[in-house]
Amino acid sequence: MTALGLISRWVHLGAGVFLVGTFAFLLLAGRSDRPTALTWERGLLRWTRWAAGLLLLSGLLSLSYQAAVVTGHFGDALSASTMLRLISATQFGTVWLLRHGLLLLLAAVILLREREDSGWDWAAFRGEGILLGATGLGLMAWAGHAAAVEPWGLAATGADALHLLAVGVWLGGLGPLCLLLRMAGQPAGADARPFAVLAARSFSQVAFVAMLTLAATGVWNSWHQVGNFASLAGTRYGRLLLLKLGLLLPIVALAAVNRLRLLPALSGEVDAVGRPAMRRLALFVGIELALGAAILAVVILMASTPPGRHTQPWWPFPSRLTYPPPHELPGTGTRLLIGSQVALVGLLGAVAGWFLGWRRRLVVSVAAAVLLAGLGIALPPLVVEAYPTTYRRSPVPYHAASIADGRHLYTTHCATCHGPAGRGDGPAAGGLPRRSVDLTDPHLAHHTAGDLFWWVTHGIPGSGMPGFGGRLSEGERWDVVNFLRTLSAVARARALSEVVEPARPWLAAPDFTYAVGPGAQRSLKDFRGRRVVLLVLFTLPDSRPRLSELARNYDILQTMGAEVVAVPADRQERIISRLGPAPRILFPVVTEGGSEVAETYFLFRVPPASGTEAPSHVEFLIDRQGYLRARWTLDGKGWTEMTALLAEIQQLNQEETTAPPPEEHVH
Repeated sequence: MTALGLISRWVHLGAGVFLVGTFAFLLLAGRSDRPTALTWERGLLRWTRWAAGLLLLSGLLSLSYQAAVVTGHFGDALSASTMLRLISATQFGTVWLLRHGLLLLLAAVILLREREDSGWDWAAFRGEGILLGATGLGLMAWAGHAAAVEPWGLAATGADALHLLAVGVWLGGLGPLCLLLRMAGQPAGADARPFAVLAARSFSQVAFVAMLTLAATGVWNSWHQVGNFASLAGTRYGRLLLLKLGLLLPIVALAAVNRLRLLPALSGEVDAVGRPAMRRLALFVGIELALGAAILAVVILMASTPPGRHTQPWWPFPSRLTYPPPHELPGTGTRLLIGSQVALVGLLGAVAGWFLGWRRRLVVSVAAAVLLAGLGIALPPLVVEAYPTTYRRSPVPYHAASIADGRHLYTTHCATCHGPAGRGDGPAAGGLPRRSVDLTDPHLAHHTAGDLFWWVTHGIPGSGMPGFGGRLSEGERWDVVNFLRTLSAVARARALSEVVEPARPWLAAPDFTYAVGPGAQRSLKDFRGRRVVLLVLFTLPDSRPRLSELARNYDILQTMGAEVVAVPADRQERIISRLGPAPRILFPVVTEGGSEVAETYFLFRVPPASGTEAPSHVEFLIDRQGYLRARWTLDGKGWTEMTALLAEIQQLNQEETTAPPPEEHVH
């Protein structure tokens, strides 16, 4: 059933492309009174009738196949009620109904064609064919992947429609051109040679524009459907796109030969040059057509495959490139500088050498060798080991609850070797073949979340680290990854102070969910784009004076666009009654979810000095985008005076919002 459905879609797309290209080519070639040209045109018009019939029949089969796909039952492919529901209740059905209304009209125009007594009649019939066929072909974009692109859905569908129309004009015109060249290339078709030469030249110009349009819209579509090289190489959709590009390359090469060599030769001496060139051009155009038909088959497979942007990539290579390099080796910067400059010289030399008429091949070859040498110098320091899950995106959000769960799992399974704080100083670290990695080292941030997930799952051979794939569920392993990412962020958070660094958000604040009394749950993300958040982690009774001061100034804080969220860091039960009645606290005091928030954000406290206790009260300023921007503790300076805190909030209010919000999932 799947094979029949895909074949019907391929026939449907191919018939639509043929009709658009045929009517466009007929208009482009113009009228001719030569017998061979008239025979060619009558044959094409007969084929349009068959194509119109195939278009309608394959459209019905495609609807039947989609009904079975939606319900998951083979029998629904023949269910009229299911197909009616599909037409009336889905976007696919609406687009299908609109398209096939136009296609029915197109079939009627073709089958009921009247005599063409004038040039206007001749042009009107072909113009109607292009208009109806192109509209029907372009509307397919609104039933494909492009319609689901957010937030650029209209632009994406428009680009996809333009892509389809360019395919119709170019690929659909290859068949009529090939047939015309074959007929005119024979001795019996000599009367149509001038007509064929002019038609081929005109089509070459239009096809060149169509190919440029295909390239531009193809890049746009690929960016929105694939997004990055990992999805291009590591997903089925991306590999199909690579196959499509692989089939396109010989087409481009053939088109270049046709345009630069064979097309000028058509006007040469008939028997020695012109007619052989025409027959060879017909052969090459036929090969282009066959490759184009294969591309349409790949397009059908892509249309039934989830886009690479929305699927997890499975990296197929043992290494990858990364910048900056994860390990600062001596001389790395020098190698990058020298190698990049050598490669640039080689690239410029290759471009300049291409335009030289004298010794072009020698200059380009030498420049290419210089380019490769430069890359050989610059790239090795950027090559790191990669794994199948390297570019896998975490399905578990970077959330306080996940980080807290990951911390508990880390304490149970990992702290023995890596130490309670992740510094590689656990009690069992001394017996390992290799020293445990310091998980707070900044280089950890250069590894992807997928790298960490692979190590947690499979271990690291030769290091003594075992894999936990058999002991922890996938979700638990991602919780551990979120905690490891937090350890790395904590190390970088040492740079935070009570002063906001202007216009430089860089440290993502983990999201969290909380509730106040019987109220509905809220999250940190709810404040994005709306308010600055002052997150207060407090411990009673030491924090009570500070909470009282914040309560007295709460109206001012709200006026300045800030919200206070207070989280108890010690006992959570009966927290409201423990605060006491005076002064009355009106800002949210978390009663549910506070333990995960406190456990996560206390990791971002100032590291205590040797022999001192960690601060029991800490406050964080989180900007409207969701970044940690400043930190203050009771024993610190700065925010002791409320005016200092208000000044930092004002600094955040004056910033222009240029940085995107932090990613919900670690990468």
